[in-house]
Amino acid sequence: MGEASQGSVGFGFIGAGGIAQRALGPAVHAASGAHLQAAASRDPARAEALGLAGKAYGSYDELLADPSVEVVYVALNNDGHRPWTLAALAAGKHVLCEKPLGLDPGEVAEMTAAAADAGRLLVEAFWYRWHPRTRRLEELVAQGALGPLQAVAADFSFDGPREGDLATHYRLDPARGGGALYDVGCYSLSAAHTVLGPWLTLEDATEEVGPTGVDLATHAQFRAPSGALADIRGGIHGSDRQVLRVTGEAASLEFSDPVFMSWHTPSALTITTPDGGVRVEEFAPVDPYALMVEAVAARVRGESAFLVGLEHTAQVAASIDAIRRRLHGTPGDAGTGPATGAAGTVGSGA
Repeated sequence: MGEASQGSVGFGFIGAGGIAQRALGPAVHAASGAHLQAAASRDPARAEALGLAGKAYGSYDELLADPSVEVVYVALNNDGHRPWTLAALAAGKHVLCEKPLGLDPGEVAEMTAAAADAGRLLVEAFWYRWHPRTRRLEELVAQGALGPLQAVAADFSFDGPREGDLATHYRLDPARGGGALYDVGCYSLSAAHTVLGPWLTLEDATEEVGPTGVDLATHAQFRAPSGALADIRGGIHGSDRQVLRVTGEAASLEFSDPVFMSWHTPSALTITTPDGGVRVEEFAPVDPYALMVEAVAARVRGESAFLVGLEHTAQVAASIDAIRRRLHGTPGDAGTGPATGAAGTVGSGA
């Protein structure tokens, strides 16, 4: 990754919309070892409102030319992730990009290769993975605390925009990478891969398509080599639901709500054994966005820190692709088989 940075790492934002204003801007300000150096927006006033140590820019290229920016955070609509991630890597910047990193496995592989060629860090901002509760889940699964795993149920659904001005939101625009699967279904798939590993075979998939052509809700079932079933749901209309439940022969584990959006609030996981025993583990309020920023900054400095590797990004992208091919592909292109493959071997952001 080139020379290690010393001291506080300067972040620069491409995009200054809602996620930057509400979550990542405050997270960088709160994070140890990082500062918000610059931001670029078509509306420079929005960039300035983030509270910058340096300059607000009216063009993304100007930000990429700023030598005081070490890490670029890409906060654009889904279709903007690939071009501006590639541009930032070409400019010698490390990149933290909003999910989904790419709209298909080919895009993820292209960006992974570009990061390797540039010798720069590339991380997908799956921020829930940095939450201590999620890290504890990984630890318990690795220890075999639940016994051989039988099933994972994951659902992230919310009542999203459909009417009035919100009907033109990018989530409803297929040309901009809209739809439930890209927006929230990716979290459910990420959880399944985190628990069950890289090799998931698609067994079934259904979707509800809205008038703009995007999926408003998607439901899919995958099977792990062990036989464990992953039941995956994501929706951007209807009721609000967040579920993560892992069932093993020795015990089951369930996250309290909110599952994927636990942010500055207490959270818990509950472990239940077949004989009726119950153990609750509680977690203090935390900002996983800030933990993510701190980890990225630490790795830029050459220090040890947990990162979600690009192999995980590739696995989730391949599973999304399998669902889309099953639902929209040609006969014989049903999207079955391992949810990884060539894209699952493209390396790691770790």
